[in-house]
Order: sequence, then C-alpha cells, then structure tokens
Amino acid sequence: MAQDRTPAQWQALDAAHLLHPFSNTRQLAERGTRLITRAEGVYLYEADGRQLLDGMSGLWCVALGYGRRELSEAAAKQMNELPYYNSFFQCTTTPAIELAAELAKVTPPQFSRVFFTGSGSESVDTAMRLVRRYWQLEGQPQRNIIIGRTNGYHGSSIAGASLGGMAFMHEQGLLPQPGIAHIGQPYAFERAGTLSDADFGLAAARELETRILQLGPERVAAFIGEPVQGAGGVIIPPDSYWPEIQRICDRYGILLVSDEVICGFGRTGQWFGCQHYGTRPDLMTIAKALSSGYLPIGGVMVGDRVAATLIDKGDDFAHGYTYSGHPVCCAVALENLRILQREHVVDHVREVAAPYLQARWAELAQHPLVGQARGVGLLGALELVRSKQPRQWFEPRGKVGERCRDNAIANGLVMRATADTMIIAPPLVITTAQIDELIAKAWRTLDQTHEQLRSGIF
Repeated sequence: MAQDRTPAQWQALDAAHLLHPFSNTRQLAERGTRLITRAEGVYLYEADGRQLLDGMSGLWCVALGYGRRELSEAAAKQMNELPYYNSFFQCTTTPAIELAAELAKVTPPQFSRVFFTGSGSESVDTAMRLVRRYWQLEGQPQRNIIIGRTNGYHGSSIAGASLGGMAFMHEQGLLPQPGIAHIGQPYAFERAGTLSDADFGLAAARELETRILQLGPERVAAFIGEPVQGAGGVIIPPDSYWPEIQRICDRYGILLVSDEVICGFGRTGQWFGCQHYGTRPDLMTIAKALSSGYLPIGGVMVGDRVAATLIDKGDDFAHGYTYSGHPVCCAVALENLRILQREHVVDHVREVAAPYLQARWAELAQHPLVGQARGVGLLGALELVRSKQPRQWFEPRGKVGERCRDNAIANGLVMRATADTMIIAPPLVITTAQIDELIAKAWRTLDQTHEQLRSGIF
C-alpha cells in the first residue's frame, strides 16, 4: 500500500470504501474520519501529529497500553512456528492448551474449562448456546428463556443484540429473538427517585424475580448481566444489587452468566467484576483485555456445574468457530496474562490508580454541567444536566454529549458520549500523573462545553 497519501486522501479513500461500525456513514464522510497512525503507552497520535490521551483504552480493551513489544514478539514467534490450526477433529495446539490452563488459575474457583471464541459477541452467542444445551441435557428443554436488562450491551451479533437491551438496535434488526426477556437496569441516577441507593438496588434486583414469576420459573434458563454496564453509560449498581440477584438465581435454580468482556482482567480492581460484587456465575464471557486488544480473541469460562453436564450427559456440542483457540491469538493472550501477573497490574489498579482516579473524578461533580460523577475501579461517568436542582436533562438527549466528546478530542482527550453521559475507561497501566492530565483536560472540556451552551453555539 502507498504510504505517501495525505490525511485528506486517506479520508477520501475511507469514505469511498469503508463502512464503520455504529456510525452514520454519510455524516462521517462529510466530517472526515480521524486517522490514527501510531500509539505508545496511554497515548494515540493522529496523522497530523496531535497527541490524544486514550481515556477509553481503545474500546475498553487496551489494558497494558500501546507499544508492548512482548506482545508483538509473542505473535511473531508463534507466527513463525504455527500460524494457524483449528481445534476441531480431535486437534489442538500448545498455545490454546497453555492459555486454557492459565485462565483456570486466574478465574474464580468454579471455572476449570474454557471455550475459545474470536470476540465478545461470539462469546455471548456461545454462552446462549451453552445455556440452552445444558437445560436440554438436564431434561428440561422448555427452560430456554434468558433474561437480560434494558440498556445492557452484549455485542452486536443477532444473539448478542437480542440479549442486550438497546432499543435502537432492536428496531433495526427485528430483535430480540424469541426466548429473550428483559428487566430494568440498576440506573440509580435516573430511576431511584426518593429511594436510598440500598433500597433501589434491592428493588431493581427484585424485578428479576417478578419477571421469572411472570414467565414461569420452569421456563427460565438464565440471567445475563455485565457487572457494570459499560456501553450503556457505566451504570454502576448499588452494593445491594448483585447479592440479591445471586439470591434470586439460587432460589429458582437458573444459571447466572456474568458478561466480563469489559470488567474482566482487572478493570474493577479485581481480576473479574463478579469477584468485586461477590457473585458466583455459572458462565463468564471474556474478550477485550484478554489480549489487551492486540489480537482478537474471546472465550466463555464454563463453570463446573455446566461442564459436568455437557461432558457426562452430552455428545458433540455442535458449535464452534474457525478461529476458536487460534494459536497466535492464544500466544499473545498468554503473554498478556503473564505481564498482568508479573507487573502486578491488577494490584496497581486496586491500590493506586483506581483510588486516585475516583478521588480526582469526584471533583468534577462540582462543575455546573455535571449532575453526577460516578465510578468504580478504572471506570468513570459524568452525567451532563441542564439543571442540578431540580434535576433536568437536556432535550433532545445526546446533542450536548456529542459536542462535549468533540471538545474533548480538541483538548487531547478521548472520552466517549453515551447520550449525555461522558464515560472513560483508561488503560490499566495509567499513572497518577497521567490521571491528573486526564482530569485537567476533562475540566477544560466541560468549561468549553458550558460556555458554548451559554453562548447558544448548539
């Protein structure tokens, strides 16, 4: 490929040939795409040389930051030895075996087996298949309904988008599929009203029990949820929520699926979000930080309860992917896990980076635009409001958030807008000095957005 094109020429080529995920293609072509040419540590660099602090870890995934040579070297070494082979037909490869064994060590004790996939969406599809196959083998095939949550996100495949509860995705795809139901999200800022956080958490969790009874306990197979709803706006449940969800799952014997695609591998300050909230999931979907995003890989950790049934009562599990257990992806993920352990990255998040970020992030609640600054681990959200008291949202929702996002980029910071909620999830290796830089740029962005609102530039 020619490398001597100007940024404008690259943008024109992009507009002519590339369809972007979750983007208005016509609008994107009019504005022009941002051309990212290199990255190092927690920073991205555009074609014009501008530096951006990546407050979103790419798409929640670049845990170790950019430019880790150990990961590229692991890929090159495996490429030269065995670039590909599959896991079908009684075959395996040593990187897949090693990675599976290592995952059994770092995940909660009920997990000793993994089914490899190529992404988080594939992991969620696999979890759906595993749930339904489990109940078939248990002699209860009518138990096939899986309950998710409004505004939850479980990928954009047909199964993942069905299990997720995002209305705009459902409208475009004639979704959800049959056998999927939803309950409300534990979004205290918007839904709690006069309830305390603890009472709201219990009330939100008990919507699951109400839905189970409506559907019939004998028909409900599983509940799936992200420990913290990421793409939905970093919705952090009250502490009372997940213990009550676990109680309800136990009472009715349904499987609990913890979608750890975002929260897994240290994001909350524990290895997995279920450990942060004290749940005991039967299945756990993983991806993203499994390889720090360097190569596409995902998986489903299969709890012993489910694995025993699949092995003892089943025959062939008629499911799999060409790239399940891809040796190069597994080699990179294995090295990624070794670095996380060797450099005590999860300890760094829990003991240093997360407490510091949350203390600094809370300061942003003082800004006149911010109705709430919330966070956990290395996740944060800012609710942008027209008025704090009485609480009033901007209408239509999303325009202020979009402008704030664009202002952040102009100020050298990648933040994401979910409607009028600004969210961050920086690399796990971020330093306190870099957190100070992030906060300063966020303040500048909020001030600029506030001034534009006051001046009527919208």
